[in-house]
Amino acid sequence: MTVEKVDATLADFGAHFDRLFASPAAAADGKVKLLLFLADREPGSSLTWCPDCNVAEPVIYERMEAALRGKDAVLLRAYVGDKPTWRDPAHPWRVDPRFGLKGVPTLIRWEGGGAAARLGDEEAQLKDKVDALLGAAGGN
Repeated sequence: MTVEKVDATLADFGAHFDRLFASPAAAADGKVKLLLFLADREPGSSLTWCPDCNVAEPVIYERMEAALRGKDAVLLRAYVGDKPTWRDPAHPWRVDPRFGLKGVPTLIRWEGGGAAARLGDEEAQLKDKVDALLGAAGGN
């Protein structure tokens, strides 16, 4: 398994998303495509300001390793900003109909130009839910 991990902020997300998910080359590359929306990391820490993100993130990575064995994948980790930025009802990823975020963390499996499966903040730390989302990737 080769997982290309790319980190994005609000400022550079569009360019990364277009290259990895929306371009004709990306559509034809056969890779499993995952979006993981997370809270920003606290300065000087490996943890985010979001407790749910801190619980879900290691579960997601652990389950990816098993579920995607033998597959190529891309994981775009999109950091939503600090708490005040995220709490804004007009946050770009809250209002963008492609994503429609309601909470973080949110894990999305992207296929055919759209969200094929999604786990929100209530489910993203549940191993069976993550396994189901990842197990459906690439037709398994």
